[in-house]
Amino acid sequence: MLASLQVMPTLSDVKDHSPRWARATAVAATRGVGRVTAGLRAVPDFLVIGAKRGGSTSMFNYLMMHPGVLGLFPRPRLQKSSDYFFREFRRGESWYRSNFHTRAFRERFADEFGYRPVSGEASPYYAWDPRVAARAYAVNPELKAIMLVRNPVKRAFSHWQERVHNGVEPLTFAQALAAEPDRTAGEVDRMRADPLYYSEAYDWYAYRARGVYRPQLENWTSIFPRTQLLVVRSEDMYADVQATFDRVCAFLQLPTVQLPTTKTFNASAGATITEDCRSELADYYAPINTDLERYLGRRLDW
Repeated sequence: MLASLQVMPTLSDVKDHSPRWARATAVAATRGVGRVTAGLRAVPDFLVIGAKRGGSTSMFNYLMMHPGVLGLFPRPRLQKSSDYFFREFRRGESWYRSNFHTRAFRERFADEFGYRPVSGEASPYYAWDPRVAARAYAVNPELKAIMLVRNPVKRAFSHWQERVHNGVEPLTFAQALAAEPDRTAGEVDRMRADPLYYSEAYDWYAYRARGVYRPQLENWTSIFPRTQLLVVRSEDMYADVQATFDRVCAFLQLPTVQLPTTKTFNASAGATITEDCRSELADYYAPINTDLERYLGRRLDW
């Protein structure tokens, strides 16, 4: 049955036995097995949903250091996200389940280690796309979400630096901020009209808007109970990784472990924000941040 689901390579395919070809073949085979056994596989227990350039990569890497966090299947890939809830949604839930371990595997783990493991993934787009929360709820109503929120001025500039580094941003930061409304105009309406539409512009160029966190959090809690969302201030994680990690473990009902490293992952460096841009953004976000502090019930000191 499995053989019938796989496309056998042609001679032209195998003329170059490169590591890249071997990896692609292994991943395709894994997904094929995973889809056949989708009904035996668990759904994710958690998602790290954002924010973009807020430390979601670091948080995911710290979680993957915990023996009780399984991540995506197969674990050796250490892939952060499946992108299922936006870019890969057309593949369907059986494909998504193929990315996770079987329930039997988790039960064996629990018998051996004495506690229930959890699995999950991370994508900073999951908080930003307004369709994702409802899609995640349909997969697992008991799912828990972790949202990191960072000083939005620094987040916006770091986001722009990443786009420049990736070769998709030709504008200066000031120009990009000015162009943002035109670049992203109508994209949310198009996304809502087409369930399979992924907007690069809405993902890549929303430098200012993605730092307005309250609507993103409210969208999530309009679907999930607020108790299933943990909001972490990015600066707290950077200041004390272990303490923040312990807090996340408690949220996920995992035993605490000592992290082998607390280094930062996927950090940006290089250019410095101009004073004009910093001042303009600080003024823009000041009332927004105050409102967010009231919503969260704690100081953010941004």
